[in-house]
Amino acid sequence: MRPLTEEETRVMFEKIAKYIGENLQLLVDRPDGTYCFRLHNDRVYYVSEKILKLAANISGDKLVSLGTCFGKFTKTHKFRLHVTALDYLAPYAKYKVWIKPGAEQSFLYGNHVLKSGLGRITENTCQYQGVVVYSMADVPLMHPLRRSWLPGESTETVKR
Repeated sequence: MRPLTEEETRVMFEKIAKYIGENLQLLVDRPDGTYCFRLHNDRVYYVSEKILKLAANISGDKLVSLGTCFGKFTKTHKFRLHVTALDYLAPYAKYKVWIKPGAEQSFLYGNHVLKSGLGRITENTCQYQGVVVYSMADVPLMHPLRRSWLPGESTETVKR
């Protein structure tokens, strides 16, 4: 378990900033304590500093995981978000899309969302902008095969 290098931090924060923008600071400085990101076996964990100090007694080869896995670095040094990060990213998301119940199951099975399946979409969502997909009951959804969802059309095009 080690801190991220500057390059790893930059790549990870760029990916997270696609979804939550300038709210990135809210992930680290939370009212319930200070949280940090740590790397272990190419996976990035989001953990409170209090728990991190307690885990310092455990050797690295015995440690399986610590905190919440936010994603992992691929062999080509790209960062991929995991579904476990969704609960932390969803409240701070800048762009959100709500899909209708009929399209929800289709989306979860791996299909695209048609324009008729959209319930609501936040204003000023650009084309290919990272969004968090919600059901109409405000439950964040994550597609099991895709790590992210990027709308192929902007808000103005969808409204037509």
